[in-house]
Amino acid sequence: MPTSMDFVRQSLELHLFFARIMKEHSFFLQLGFTPRDSNYTQRADEFRMEFDRLLGDVISLSNGIVSQSVLQSGEVITPYTLKAEMASSYFTGVRIPTELTQEEARLMGSGSAPYNPMIEERVFMINQRAIGLIAELIKFKANILNNVLSCRMFTVNYPLLIDHIMREADLYLRMIQRIQNREVINIEMEAAQQEMFWNRIMAEHSKFIRGLLDPTEEELINTANDFGNEFDQLTLASKAAMDRTIPLAKVTEDSLQATEAIRNFKAQGTQGIIECKVKSIIIPLLGDHTLREANHYLRLLKIFEQ
Repeated sequence: MPTSMDFVRQSLELHLFFARIMKEHSFFLQLGFTPRDSNYTQRADEFRMEFDRLLGDVISLSNGIVSQSVLQSGEVITPYTLKAEMASSYFTGVRIPTELTQEEARLMGSGSAPYNPMIEERVFMINQRAIGLIAELIKFKANILNNVLSCRMFTVNYPLLIDHIMREADLYLRMIQRIQNREVINIEMEAAQQEMFWNRIMAEHSKFIRGLLDPTEEELINTANDFGNEFDQLTLASKAAMDRTIPLAKVTEDSLQATEAIRNFKAQGTQGIIECKVKSIIIPLLGDHTLREANHYLRLLKIFEQ
């Protein structure tokens, strides 16, 4: 059974990454509806603000508790996050609380603050709140996807993107439920499953980027397409490793190289979008969002490699 400290640290680290991801999913959904579906726009905005509050509460407890490796990984924030939020807020008129990003930039790694036993109860309550909130967001996403696929709704978000963000929310929910139930989460033992999940996510990111770039950005479109094909193959390889038909170590090594390459591509792309040097219909925060997910996966792969 995990220690109290493990329970607190694992919970907070998971929320620092995923609560931000969920609030941005809500933001991307919010921007995608037509005026007819203003009630959906409003509900997405409410979800976004609820995850803002959740993230704020998590940040307030995280200083000196979460691992330095997580804070330095680029999965919590990147050098582009603040500018991407400011630009996205400017373009949309949606107030994004950039103070959360500034607070995260000041967080210190574990050992820099004394452990307070009272924190365990507060984290338990945050987890319970998150479980309810994530479950509601999954239902909302499923409802949107069902409406889109049955031609009852139009949104500028690809149906695959809605399905994609639903799977990420499912993963978040399952992981926080397991932590809340004090299950031992052995990341190394689940390496093949995690690699299959995240390789598929990286493949889909590549295809979304490809489809949102301006048609004149031929070189970037071709690069994104190549990444999509590469990660499709890695997804199949991860599945084969789960079935024990090929060694996992080889898949991990190939996934690590490919993820480092796509991380660099996303970083350059995000910077290019922020600096108005890349022609696309990619909102700046979406670029930074996919970059953070690549950084998260890279950290996991380096654990698996050991």
